[in-house]
Amino acid sequence: MRRTETFPRSTLGFDAAKRIIDAAALRGVRALSFTGGEPLLYLDEIAALIDHATVAGIPCVRTGTNGFLFMNSDGPDFEQRVAEVAERLARTKLYTFWISIDSAVTEVHEQMRGLPGVIKGIETALPIFHEHGIYPSANLGINRNICGFSGGRFTDAEALYLYFRLSFSTFYRYVENLGFTTVNACYPMGSESNPDPERAVYKATSKANVVSFSDAEKRAVFQALFDSIPAFRSRLRIFTPRSALFALMRQYSGSACATYPCRGGREFFFVEARSGDTFPCGYRGEENLGKFWDLDTRKGNVQACRKCDWECFRDPSELFGPIEDLLARPGQFLLKLARDRESLRLWYEDIRYYQACDFFNGRIPPNHRKLSRFEQSIKRWQLP
Repeated sequence: MRRTETFPRSTLGFDAAKRIIDAAALRGVRALSFTGGEPLLYLDEIAALIDHATVAGIPCVRTGTNGFLFMNSDGPDFEQRVAEVAERLARTKLYTFWISIDSAVTEVHEQMRGLPGVIKGIETALPIFHEHGIYPSANLGINRNICGFSGGRFTDAEALYLYFRLSFSTFYRYVENLGFTTVNACYPMGSESNPDPERAVYKATSKANVVSFSDAEKRAVFQALFDSIPAFRSRLRIFTPRSALFALMRQYSGSACATYPCRGGREFFFVEARSGDTFPCGYRGEENLGKFWDLDTRKGNVQACRKCDWECFRDPSELFGPIEDLLARPGQFLLKLARDRESLRLWYEDIRYYQACDFFNGRIPPNHRKLSRFEQSIKRWQLP
């Protein structure tokens, strides 16, 4: 992923990918994500693998793009090219499709990505995707430039909170105006204790100021996102669960065990393209688990890991944690209910919101009536 890596850029071999998918389906895996790099450089191969995965029995398959194919939207064949991509993906049973958006300022996003004119192309392309029954999600990698290049350079946590409070609200309005119906936020991965692990497989960390935050700054950023979401839940399907943000806010306030440990290596795994090997996640590169088809997933990796905040693993870990407690450790669940009603209230609120969002099925439009009913009920509902 990192451009400073010297190995030749490559993809996982097609037959190896199919073999991994078959092994995943056999082990009961329910969700599969194709990431990169840029997946749509290999559209036909990705589409074929999506077909293979869904036929094998994996219902939730997702992929996305940095948006490169939406450049040059003034060209005479632009809409036809986009329609061909949308039609090819629509013939699959793809569940979720994301497009990366880094800033609510068009020029800033395009300069950060090196993709001039891409926002105009995305705005033109979204209705075409909608016509083909695909409702892409805007994927925000949290950074200090959400509201412009000069933003977010604060030493005071309160000032940083106010900047990001404005930034997230501005971003939600921006992507809504572009035509997005769903939005997600990717959390900064590095931390003060593990700022830039040398052996990470998915090298999505950086010491650059634009994406690097101290623990105190992270707490302010997560608080700002937590506080920004409710105003937009009836207008957009916002994937970010507030219960996960609440747990992270506590963690970065000094409560080390406020979060559920990551389920990477238990139910979640990461397979890298270079070797085809399996890891508990993209962060723990020192724990090579070998080929996925040889892996006994029933054993699980029981390490209570909180080394990073990769939301692909962190968010579902927080959502599944109380369910596992309720089913396997009901006494612990009741104890948590007695001692920590607020986190369970937020968790139950997230579950109900996910239902109102049709579990973020990117093949159907949002049901704004259900979203509005959810918001109205929140004002009346209290955990008994």
